[in-house]
Amino acid sequence: MIEWLRRARHEPAPPQQTQVRVGDHVLPLEVRRLRHARRLTLRLAPDGRTVRVSMPHWVSAHEALTFAVSRSDWLAAQIARLPQASPPCPGGTVAYRGRQLPIDWQARAGRKPTVADDRLLIGGPRESLPTRTARWLEGEAQRLLGDDLAHYCARIGKPAPRLALSRARRRWGSCAADGTIRINWRLIMAPDAVRRSVVAHEVAHLAHFDHSPAFHACLGDLFEGSIEAANAWLKHHGPGLYQPFG
Repeated sequence: MIEWLRRARHEPAPPQQTQVRVGDHVLPLEVRRLRHARRLTLRLAPDGRTVRVSMPHWVSAHEALTFAVSRSDWLAAQIARLPQASPPCPGGTVAYRGRQLPIDWQARAGRKPTVADDRLLIGGPRESLPTRTARWLEGEAQRLLGDDLAHYCARIGKPAPRLALSRARRRWGSCAADGTIRINWRLIMAPDAVRRSVVAHEVAHLAHFDHSPAFHACLGDLFEGSIEAANAWLKHHGPGLYQPFG
């Protein structure tokens, strides 16, 4: 991508380095040139595997790289906050709708997880527990997100479009030009209000396919909670939803 930007603007070739060293980690660098950007911004991908720089059109790729390297201490702090590799296991916990459910594995219990007495009861082979837990969470996401979508579409007077679960690592939801709404299935692990805020955001795009004042007014009328609080929760806790499942 950096090479494409160089050709488009006839810039001198940036250094061959397209990676950033952060402590013991060497991370690929993604550069995005945004039409309305006024300054350089830096982010770490939710899974901690990529450094992303957004920049105005007049900034060179070399400056973007220098900017990322100069913020290596900040990146190291973000990496330290990422969840450690700890797939669901008997006696552990799994995030579900904003709370941590203790995992109660019993060999003779049903293979499909069920929530009982504020715990996740699951049986079947112990070695496949992480996979079956993830599959159950996705099923719960499909069910609850479908309910959310129907609710907000009814409020806005629009028929509910097709819902697709997303595994995107850049955004929590999206609304396509054909009306299809995609929501990241990992939001099933967030509090209900946070999950619903993302659905409401995408439903508002069915009426306003932009981020204009009219869109934000629509979203404010549509969502029953605080958009600011939900966004703050995602900013602070969102990376933790990318816990591993085996």
